[in-house]
Amino acid sequence: MARIILTEDDEAVRAFVARALSMDGHDVVEAIDGEDGFDKLVENEGNFDLLLTDIKMPFMDGIELAHNAAQRFPKLKILMMTGYANQRERADGLEKIVIDVVSKPFSLAEIRHAVSLALTGNPRQALRRSA
Repeated sequence: MARIILTEDDEAVRAFVARALSMDGHDVVEAIDGEDGFDKLVENEGNFDLLLTDIKMPFMDGIELAHNAAQRFPKLKILMMTGYANQRERADGLEKIVIDVVSKPFSLAEIRHAVSLALTGNPRQALRRSA
């Protein structure tokens, strides 16, 4: 299965998503914000199949994290999530580096499906489905 770095500042959401992805056999490394996520990416030399990040976070938001990660690790797949419509619009200009943006709230099945599509399928299906 995939090695995923999950960057989410809300502890409950992070635990929920990590549990969902672990159920599918993925190796999930958790980060509490964008700075922590980027530090872990660098420490692991970008050795992840997917960066799953919230957009709105303190210190370094998901958009800045996505730009930094894509610049340093251009082959890394990036999937974003947000509960704020205006934050989703901010990610629209990132289509060259971000696979998709998943809207919160989502169910266990929805986030598992979005990650699966990002890793192996047609990720834009997840975008249409969650929009």
